[in-house]
Amino acid sequence: MASPPTTNAFTRTVTLHRLEAVSLFHSCIYLALLICAFVLGNPEPETFILGLSHGLLWIGMSLVCIAAVRWRILPFWLAVTVAVLGGLGPFFGSAGFLYEARRRATG
Repeated sequence: MASPPTTNAFTRTVTLHRLEAVSLFHSCIYLALLICAFVLGNPEPETFILGLSHGLLWIGMSLVCIAAVRWRILPFWLAVTVAVLGGLGPFFGSAGFLYEARRRATG
């Protein structure tokens, strides 16, 4: 199988740090959803909006992370963490991004 080109619009736009920022934002949305649903008594439409945001962010992050593995932006284990565990809680993916960023920074 031929390897993808080294640079294109996708690889210029999608970076580890940008995906990390979106993952942390997704974790904040999910935390707000949990608080809204379990602490504040499930108010509507807030719970619906936060739930929809979480679902769409999870789908989007999963697709982009899988493509990022193809372009060698992310390691396979991180994309699997986001795609599989992200539906249960995006905190796993955020922790994975923080770990990977630290690992790359230390060499």
